Amino acid sequence: MEPRSERLQRLVREMAKFGAVGGAGVLVNLGVFNLVRNMSDLPVVRASIIATVVAIVFNYVGFRYWTYRDRDKGGRTRELVLFLLFSAAGLVIENGVLYLATYGFGWDTPLQSNVFKFVGIGVATLFRFWSYRTWVFRTLPAGEAVAGAESILKQEPRRPAHRQRVP
Repeated sequence: MEPRSERLQRLVREMAKFGAVGGAGVLVNLGVFNLVRNMSDLPVVRASIIATVVAIVFNYVGFRYWTYRDRDKGGRTRELVLFLLFSAAGLVIENGVLYLATYGFGWDTPLQSNVFKFVGIGVATLFRFWSYRTWVFRTLPAGEAVAGAESILKQEPRRPAHRQRVP
């Protein structure tokens, strides 16, 4: 078992990577939202759903190949299905906030829409962080991680150390 400080450091690194990918995903989400909203006549929530879907694709690539690249890679189909399932729940949370603000309270100016889109992203992000790390990008059991590392070491050819002769 690893010391508590190492686990905390690993969690902080994971949260930082999650935040970096998520932050870029927020920019993609808001950028696509405003682009679709200004370039089409789609209602606010439909434009938001399109933007959220684009951000989900962007985030999956970032999470799988950077944030959680050291996690279990077995069962990619399962991983993708769970990612899409939890992302869909996050989509409902995120756009539910925007829907409530727009149609429940009538707050639908561009500034208000962006504020509530951002608030929805924040609430959904808490749910996504928990669900992705718990269910989607699971850690390898310690025994499997050690066995995997040992198999890599066994595959690398050993080169004899070059010894310098001293006269």
